[in-house]
Formats: sequence, C-alpha cells, structure tokens
Amino acid sequence: MSWTEKYRPRTFEEVAGNKKAIEEIKKWIDEWKAGNPQPPLLLVGPPGTGKTTLAHIIGREFSDTLELNASDKRSQDAIRRTAGEASSTYSLFNHDLKLIILDEVDGIHGNEDRGGVQAINRIIKESRQPLVLTANDPYSKRLQTIKPKCKVINIRKVHTASIAAALKRICRAEGIDCPPDVLKELAKRSMGDLRSAINDLEAMAKGEESVGKELLDTGAKDAVSTIFDAVRAVLKSRDVVKVREAMRVDDDPTSVLEFIAENVPREYEKPHEISRAYDMLSRADVFFGRAVRSRDYTYWRYASELMGPGVALSKDETYRKFVRYSGSSSFRILRRTRKKRALRDSVARKMAGKMHISPRVAISMFPFLEIIFENDEMAYEIKEYLELTDEEVKLFRKRKIRAPERKKPGKKTETPGRPLPGPEKRDDEAGADKGRSRKSPEDGSERNRSHGQGEKKNKKNDEKPKEKQTSLFQFK
Repeated sequence: MSWTEKYRPRTFEEVAGNKKAIEEIKKWIDEWKAGNPQPPLLLVGPPGTGKTTLAHIIGREFSDTLELNASDKRSQDAIRRTAGEASSTYSLFNHDLKLIILDEVDGIHGNEDRGGVQAINRIIKESRQPLVLTANDPYSKRLQTIKPKCKVINIRKVHTASIAAALKRICRAEGIDCPPDVLKELAKRSMGDLRSAINDLEAMAKGEESVGKELLDTGAKDAVSTIFDAVRAVLKSRDVVKVREAMRVDDDPTSVLEFIAENVPREYEKPHEISRAYDMLSRADVFFGRAVRSRDYTYWRYASELMGPGVALSKDETYRKFVRYSGSSSFRILRRTRKKRALRDSVARKMAGKMHISPRVAISMFPFLEIIFENDEMAYEIKEYLELTDEEVKLFRKRKIRAPERKKPGKKTETPGRPLPGPEKRDDEAGADKGRSRKSPEDGSERNRSHGQGEKKNKKNDEKPKEKQTSLFQFK
C-alpha cells in the first residue's frame, strides 16, 4: 500500500490545513442531517490539496457512498445509469441519506464524454440525496452551468509548515530518522501539494533507516504552476528567477497574457506603472502574432519574457495588500457575443459569394448596409438577393422587412387614330336616313349649314384630347 493511502486522513481533525473550509463543510452536513436539503458541494482547488479525501470523510457521515471517478466513463448514459438512479433513491438496507461523489467534473471533455455536463445538471436538479463534486480548475468552461447550482468551497494549497509536520508524523510512524531541514525542503519543493510531498518522501526513505541531504539531489520534479500562481508571481514579485519559474504553466500562453492584462489595474496603483506594464503586454502580443503568422513558435520565449519579468519589473515596489484576482473579461464578452458573431460571419460569407469580395471587405460594408436598410424597398431587394434570414436581417435593422405591395395592372389605353365606330344601325334607321337625303334644296341648305357647324365642332373635337381605347376588338 502506498503511503498516500496508508496515511490518508480518516477524520476532519487529521486533515492538514483548510480549517475554514472544513467548518463550512460541517455546517452543510448538519443541515442535511436536520432534514434541510442543501445544494451540492463543489470542492475546487489544485491537485493534492485533499479534495477527494474530504469527500470520503463526508461520506462517512452518511449511511452509504457512491463515487464516480474521473477515470470512469462519463458519458450521459453512464452518469445517469449510475449516479442518476442512486441520487433519486434511498439505500436498500438503510433508509438514511447516502452521499454521491462526482470526482473531477472539470475533466469531462471530448466525444467520449458527450452529454456528461447535461447529465450532471439533471442529477443536481432531480437529486434527493447529498452530492459532492470536485474540480481542479475553478474557471473551467465545463463548470459554467454547474457552479451556479452548487455551494462552492475553495480548497487552498497546504502551508509548507503543515506539510512538514505531516511528513514528520509519517517518518515517526515508519521509524525513519530524517533531519527537519530535509523535511522542510521537501515541503517547500512540493509547492502546497501534500500528496506530492508524501510520494517524494516515500521514494527517498522507503526501506531506509535514515535520510540525509544527499538524497534531495537524486531528483526533483518539474514544478508546474497554475495560471493564477503565474499571475500572482508576476504582480506580487520583482524577483526575475521566481517569476520565470511561475510562468511555467500548462495553459495557453495567450490566456496567461489575458489574465495578467485583466489584473494589472487591480494590483498596480501608479499610472506610469500601469502604462509600462501594458506596453510590455502589447509587445508580447506582437510576438504572439508573429508566431502564428510564421509558425515559428520560438517567438513565444520573447513574449514570455515581456509579459513575465517585463510586467513584474514595471512596478517600482511590491504592494503589500490583498487583491482578489479574476479571470479575463474578454472571454465573457466573447461568450455573450458568440451568436452575433456567428450571424456576422454568415452574412459576410453570403456577401462574399454573391459580390466576389472577401469576408473582411464584406464586414467593412456593414455600416453602409445599416443606412441602406432604412429603405423598405431596397432592404427587401437586398434581402432577396443575398438570401438573408430574418435573424441575419436583425444585424442591420430591428423591424422585419415587409414584402412590397404589388401594383394592380392598369386599363389598356387607346392608340391615337381614327375615331371608334359606333354601333351598327338597324334597317329602319338606314331607310329614314335615305329619305332625309331626298329632301328639297332647302333641306340641303340646312344640311350644308349643319355640315358647316359640324366641321366647326370637329375642329373643336380635334383640339380636345382623344378618348382612351378600351379594347383592341373595337377596331374594324
């Protein structure tokens, strides 16, 4: 049995450090036992600080414990089949409460774990049993929907003195003689990771009766800091060696730059210090851009020097004050605007395909489109041409585009020409006309006078606008 398991704490009193967190956990247990259901516990902290140990100690306070470890399958079906059913039922032999432990929930990722976060959220919503969740990264994207539903307790790194005391107890139990300065060096080397310190001691002293300083040189692990350790070292120290060691993080260096840029105004107070720090960060960002464009990632070392020691030396002196550091706000802004940026890119691609321009040029034309879209008719034509959806139209105007009303077809006009003939006369009317034509000359004179008057009337009619044609079939 390894020493980490052999000497794992069994009670809260045996746990090294985190006394305030333990008091909050005890109150949570008392509320459950009193019949007051509480939200799930989310224990967040670096590896080796005792999160899983605390979860197992909590489990001893209840009748039964079910643990779903990070090494298990964490797909939606697996989680609901194991933890989901257990969270909604009581124990078979004991009707008391049982504890459900979901270890390292921030490790759910990829296709194999698809739907795992949704399954955990559903368990939290429907559970009638106490739940304890553990995670290493408090700012993991996978915890965004889980954290608001839980009581978050931060488990901090164990103090060097507490680690040295725990190592001394182990040496006494194993009958090993180890100088205090060696134990202190092991505790300091572990950087708050108690489990790592116990493993180092076991590797050095197992099977030995005494341990000397010469064994410290047999090997030391490469310490990897978290992103917050790096930010704290940069902003709180002027020691270049210490800052360089802290900058060895297992995260994307551009994320480290964003975190440092977010917290510089919180730590530095003098304007010229803030100005110098941001000047260093801007130069580091230039080198990151060169690395991406040229695929030559040796530029990262220059960026690391600028955003690490460069920002650390921008301050005149270190500030002895407590500052609560926070994650980069740019990530939160990107999450909020994700949908809008997707619509923007979709419209830009459609414009690029129709207008034979690049998406970047298309995006630069958006302000002009907002002005053009104020006209309903032009907005409708552009929408139909680019085949935009109603959601994409909202980028340029808030109200919907109504289809223009179609004009009703007008009456066909007559072409100018001969006057339209009247209706055909009947036989009796034709005979009467012939009779009139055989009348006396007096009648002829009258007829001539009427003819003259008729010519005058025809002249007047010629001056008037001619009637419109109503049908093509009226022509002979």
